Amino acid sequence: MRKCLFLFLCTYFISLGFANEILIAGVDPVFPKALFNKNIELFLDKSRGYDVITKEENEAFYKAKDTRLQSVLLNYDLVGIYGKPNAYTMGVLGQYKLEDLDPILENYVKMYDEANGERGVIPVLYLIYGTCFPGGDIGLLADSTVERWVRYAAERGWYVFLDHQIGKYSVEQAMNKLLPFLKYPNVHLAIDPEWHTTKPMKEIGRVTASDVNKAQQMMQDYIVKNKIEGNRFFVIHQFNAVMIQNRGAVRSDFERVQIIHCSDGHGPPHLKRQTYAYNAQATNMPLKSFKLFTKPTVAGAGYDIPIMSPDEVLRLQPRPYFIMYQ
Repeated sequence: MRKCLFLFLCTYFISLGFANEILIAGVDPVFPKALFNKNIELFLDKSRGYDVITKEENEAFYKAKDTRLQSVLLNYDLVGIYGKPNAYTMGVLGQYKLEDLDPILENYVKMYDEANGERGVIPVLYLIYGTCFPGGDIGLLADSTVERWVRYAAERGWYVFLDHQIGKYSVEQAMNKLLPFLKYPNVHLAIDPEWHTTKPMKEIGRVTASDVNKAQQMMQDYIVKNKIEGNRFFVIHQFNAVMIQNRGAVRSDFERVQIIHCSDGHGPPHLKRQTYAYNAQATNMPLKSFKLFTKPTVAGAGYDIPIMSPDEVLRLQPRPYFIMYQ
């Protein structure tokens, strides 16, 4: 009851055009500064020693600045299903025809809509766009396939995330393949360092903080150059320390790109909480995501036993804003 009342009050103040002061002892703020346009820095009193947005600061910001770039995560969570279209062994999305996914996704959305209080939920289709094969070669989804899924999602108000596994190529090369899809207003991008390798399934791949910052800069430059409205999300996966080298140097201050740090990996709840706690240490990436693994179609593949409930997921600290199911 206390949690629901708290979320209701925060959402109420946001609906009035400002956020109430939301620092609670021992609890991370529901709305970290990363959800706001970077220009809000001009209105912050840094002498307080903490990093939340007060009512007075937000009132001043709303009066002086264009607020169209504020994040939808102020009022909504993202809940999605992951996989590769037409690939039965690669996640939930591959196990069904596109037209049969509505009740599957709606079931997950309903669970979180009931668990997250007054906040809404935006459904997500999370597509593996670039698949890493042995030797590091990459198989890309056909443009016609991507466009069909994007149009289908747009008709329903859903987001689509396109995830590139990189393989033997550079992060820059991977991003150049992804960027043209930003012309669709509901498309967001992702890369998965696990598969940035020539030996998939034998070694865990990696990227550097410089790679991650370069990817975000490329997104921002493309958005600005092509006069694309609003901002977009960029997901980076991690379940192992090697996956993001020099992690503390990753930036989260791009005005048109909001990075989401996804806690990946399967296992029992205690192990998943440990992985999430490790990712939580990267406070330079304050927007977090949590991935859950349903029972796979491939014999011997790992999954979550038991799978965590929405209430358990939303009690993670800091609170995840994007939950996905593979």
